[in-house]
Amino acid sequence: QVQLEESGGGWVQAGGSLDIRCLVSGDQLCISDLNWYRQAPGKEREQVARFTRAGLTQLANSVKGRFTIAGDMAALYLRMSELKPQDTAVYYCNADYGTNYGAHNCPGPKFSWGQGTQVTVSS
Repeated sequence: QVQLEESGGGWVQAGGSLDIRCLVSGDQLCISDLNWYRQAPGKEREQVARFTRAGLTQLANSVKGRFTIAGDMAALYLRMSELKPQDTAVYYCNADYGTNYGAHNCPGPKFSWGQGTQVTVSS
């Protein structure tokens, strides 16, 4: 099992920057991907960024060129620059076991979530 703890959210004016962090504990060896998701009021949760065990990264089109994801399976960071009011959301860290799920030493759950950290961007 994996435990995730986000930190670093807060309030910032449009155009500003903010870094958020996710600390990972537990069965880190079972994790295939670490992801950042966000959920704005009244909207569905959406994936913002992905970081694989091999170090590959992917960013949603809406944040490309502004956000950077980095880290390892113990800590994941999201550097957010040129923030816009539409970036306002609760940001969640997610761990995905991928194909490791179900292995004898990775019983799951397949997906784990942190409690989220609020990011507010004012215009």
